[in-house]
Amino acid sequence: MLLNCGEGGHRAPRRNIIGGIALATAQIAEFTPESGAITMFSTEWCGYCKRLKVMLDATGIPYTEVDIENTPGTPELVEQVNGGNRTVPTVVFPDGSTETNPSLNDVKAKLGL
Repeated sequence: MLLNCGEGGHRAPRRNIIGGIALATAQIAEFTPESGAITMFSTEWCGYCKRLKVMLDATGIPYTEVDIENTPGTPELVEQVNGGNRTVPTVVFPDGSTETNPSLNDVKAKLGL
């Protein structure tokens, strides 16, 4: 399965990088953030992910970044929520919903900002 870097997307300020944790089976609930924050599945080389991170940092939206190439179980999770495609950035919101390659405005709207 190919790993894709989607169009759009950016990330934010408070940033935690999760990588290398051993997960037998990753589930969305394990990555659902607290209110007002997001979790972003990304890769180090994804230009759309980098752009979203710059925008999130500039606006102060907190996020946790999860590198799917270094976090076992997450490539399959991203594939599952994207209809069989491993596309990043994939964002998880506090309500457990996901969006692939969202714009900054989409993220703000979903967070009620």
